[in-house]
Amino acid sequence: MPQVSVVIPAYNAMAYLPKTLDSVLQQTFTDFEVLIINDGSSDSIIEWFASVTDPRVKLISQENQGLSGARNTGIAQAQGEYIAFLDADDLWAPTKLEKQVRCFENHPAVGLVHTWTILIDETDKPTGGKCSPYLEGNVWEQIIVVNLVSSGSTPIVRRCCFENVGVFARDLSGTADWNMWIRIASCYPFAVVKEPLTLYRQHAQNMSKDCQHMLQNARVVIERSFQSVPLELLYLRSRAYAYFYRYQAWVSIYSGDYKQASFCHQQALLHNPWLRYSHNSLRLSLAIFLTRFFGANSYAAIRALNRSLKEKILPKNLEFSNT
Repeated sequence: MPQVSVVIPAYNAMAYLPKTLDSVLQQTFTDFEVLIINDGSSDSIIEWFASVTDPRVKLISQENQGLSGARNTGIAQAQGEYIAFLDADDLWAPTKLEKQVRCFENHPAVGLVHTWTILIDETDKPTGGKCSPYLEGNVWEQIIVVNLVSSGSTPIVRRCCFENVGVFARDLSGTADWNMWIRIASCYPFAVVKEPLTLYRQHAQNMSKDCQHMLQNARVVIERSFQSVPLELLYLRSRAYAYFYRYQAWVSIYSGDYKQASFCHQQALLHNPWLRYSHNSLRLSLAIFLTRFFGANSYAAIRALNRSLKEKILPKNLEFSNT
């Protein structure tokens, strides 16, 4: 039996899926199986799969059940002790599985291990964004406020976690992963491999850019989570709304929708007025102003210029983040 099962849900994803699979097959850790869940695709995935020769890779076809349904099919079919998730348009660095499995082996109580994330565009070029979470151990109080797992392609989960807390909620399109990590965190410690081993692709078809849809489902996740918190933690509920609204404001900026960004920013400040004085909120206000008066790409252009200047001025071996 393989030690790791890699679950790749795929719905009309042939634009990126071959490269995504290659990033798995190039892993330094090799004791894995790959389960590609064809979730009712109408593209050429079946014909393409006929050319895949690695016996570790399996294609499972089903009628369309959405991302959560596809992930749940993968969980049900997985044979590995650890289950890794990878969206069909994202990529992994070659040592990702090796370092996460080692982390599990060194910390037998941990239920989920995730990594840092680099953001890339449609052509695999880094956008300059980076997600670098640090919190480890018992993170339940923090993760009910904000999703600490930067994308659905970073975590590996012990199989026993799903046996104890259940699988992905199919009624939560877009935020089911946050709900899943919250439930796992209620029972198991988390760990982070503090290296950018996941490459999250930003493009026009990303589900997370459907702002209204995401906000509606985030409300469901937050309300469900706070049904069971102790009374002394109920004050965190407004903070959870504030952080999610602020996140969606940034998503709207990158989509060029300054009106939606402004609305979400205002809602974030209503739920948590102290955010007004944070560095993030000041940058967000600037981004909204630039997007409104100078166009959808103005803030991105300034970030790109800033990134270019840093690359020319700073030593090549000095890391920095533009997030």
